[in-house]
Amino acid sequence: MAEQVELFYAPQSRATGVRVLLEELGAPYTLNVLNVKLGENRQPSFLAINPAGKVPTVRCGNAVITEQVAIYIFLADLFPEKGLTPALDDPRRGPYLRWFVYMASCFEPALVDRALKREEAPQIMSPYGSYDTVMENMRTQLASGPFVLGEQMTALDILWAMGLRWGMVFGLVPEFEEFKAYTQRFFERPAAVKVLQEDQNLAKEQEDAANQAGVN
Repeated sequence: MAEQVELFYAPQSRATGVRVLLEELGAPYTLNVLNVKLGENRQPSFLAINPAGKVPTVRCGNAVITEQVAIYIFLADLFPEKGLTPALDDPRRGPYLRWFVYMASCFEPALVDRALKREEAPQIMSPYGSYDTVMENMRTQLASGPFVLGEQMTALDILWAMGLRWGMVFGLVPEFEEFKAYTQRFFERPAAVKVLQEDQNLAKEQEDAANQAGVN
């Protein structure tokens, strides 16, 4: 049996998706909740674990894993019997890794540039090519659905459902029908419903605590 997973967590952050993954895996885990509004992620005790002060961060035994894509891959591989990760000899393994890295190296940088209204770098220099290309590539990938890799759900789907939903909420991702249908299906899953409801409650508690402490 895999060791207990400790998730350093803040509500309504990238850590939310990791918690959904843990629920989908049926993994034994504990939450170490940090109130970012109170700066708990900048305290020495957490910086000793992750000097960047970022969540999600996972500790499993003596291993500390940071960066959300690495965390997703690690956790899905830790519980292979749950079927959310293709085996090394599965022909889907390469595309599985490709679309994980695409989130970090193309999708998120494109959204940051769009959010900050920065001019895109020339395509020959850009890590993602162009914003429109990134969105069309993902739209095409989901068109044959219902999941990123076709008929079977993987850990990839949690990452992409969270990212697309967040992007559409903030007007940074176009509301393509493929994106809306994909995220709607995903967020009807029991694990997502449970975590998002608890996430909302926890965010309210942390907001109240910050207000009481006089933190805006």
